Amino acid sequence: MAAQSFDLIVIGAGPGGYVAAIRAAQLGLKTAVVEREHLGGICLNWGCIPTKALLRSAEVFHLMERAKDFGLSADKIGYDLDAVVKRSRGVAKQLTSGVGHLLKKNKVTVVMGEATIPSKGKVTVKTDNGTEDLTAKNIILATGARARELPGLEADGDLVWTYKHALQPARMPKKLLVIGSGAIGIEFASFYNTLGADTTVVEVMDRVLPVEDAEISAFAKKSFVKQGMKIMEKSMVKQLDRGKGKVTAHIETGGKVEKHDFDTVISAVGIVGNVENLGLEALGVKIDRTHVVTDAYCRTGVDGLYAIGDIAGAPWLAHKASHEGVMVAELIAGKHAHPVKPESIAGCTYCHPQVASVGYTEAKAKELGFDVKVGRFPFIGNGKAIALGEPEGMIKTVFDAKTGELLGAHMVGAEVTELIQGYVVGRQLETTEEDLMNTVFPHPTLSEMMHESVLDAYGRVIHM
Repeated sequence: MAAQSFDLIVIGAGPGGYVAAIRAAQLGLKTAVVEREHLGGICLNWGCIPTKALLRSAEVFHLMERAKDFGLSADKIGYDLDAVVKRSRGVAKQLTSGVGHLLKKNKVTVVMGEATIPSKGKVTVKTDNGTEDLTAKNIILATGARARELPGLEADGDLVWTYKHALQPARMPKKLLVIGSGAIGIEFASFYNTLGADTTVVEVMDRVLPVEDAEISAFAKKSFVKQGMKIMEKSMVKQLDRGKGKVTAHIETGGKVEKHDFDTVISAVGIVGNVENLGLEALGVKIDRTHVVTDAYCRTGVDGLYAIGDIAGAPWLAHKASHEGVMVAELIAGKHAHPVKPESIAGCTYCHPQVASVGYTEAKAKELGFDVKVGRFPFIGNGKAIALGEPEGMIKTVFDAKTGELLGAHMVGAEVTELIQGYVVGRQLETTEEDLMNTVFPHPTLSEMMHESVLDAYGRVIHM
């Protein structure tokens, strides 16, 4: 059979790949997308979406337990773990079905199977019905990443879980160990801790949520501990001894190793790019620690070959992948494409309390040589936060003292994953402190704290 010819082939149909394919089709490019497993990729099927559905169930359960605080009564509060998981899977299925509809609507050819690139401009796909050959002048790699597994800490699906196992638990952990306190680890710790698991989090760095601003990490840790979590920082799980119904973890802290027993372990120690078996090395693609090296426009250095999303390196975020996909599609179509700036991409963690940030931390800004002005405002000073029964939290803003540029914003508290976009837009528009101070924020809203934090940086805070 003759090879099918396209203007663009996208390998991977996650939030980077399917968005790139749709945008390319909108711009008139004949486009194909190859996916080996699920439309929507990890994000829609096993990541962003189903975890948020689980966390919403935990949030509602937490509110029900606090009914008395709101003048309400709720008796015999409980949960059905199978039903919670079923709802989560249903949410994921609904969205993945939507991706298929969008691709069809935009006349994108979908090929289900395993792709390799035997030579420049050619993709071979191993499908259930044999092998298909596709050709295109342009190819986008959007193959994503998978959970990193450390020697001796490998998941078995029974006692030791990855995020996939944690999304479909066969049982509710009684005593849980979470290895790693990045977004994935701390979200699962928050979910299971809220539902009653005795939860311990081990983090090799000097603080939980180590990529966040130090003050925000400290605030979040205090809240986690208050909720009953045990947090072990500057610690490392050296070994897991698996027995009948239990795991003995050898945890090293300060050079001393102690043994602790758990019935469940979740390993969340980072990700590995899916770069294998694609033929990249033979094409001359440079790979650094399982991630494809690219320039600001996601070009790999091989003519017509691009890499977006998790395979192209940090930050490993779905929204970053999507915007890279749009940028590359527009670049291929001859439009004026705008590179995605990592320092202007928000990071959101949906634990309780939520954590969100954009731009530089205070420490990073100083390291880069900026003279900074820093403002802070606590949730306890905000009327809407108190009315919601969510008075714990903080918003912190970092400005360049010389120019007034908003260098970074960092939040912890209720709904901050929604609030952060205000500062993201501000950075995109190159907003200064004067613009933000002269902006009228609606009352009563949580967003007023954003205004007050800016005012505080310049000694003008009103409600503190």
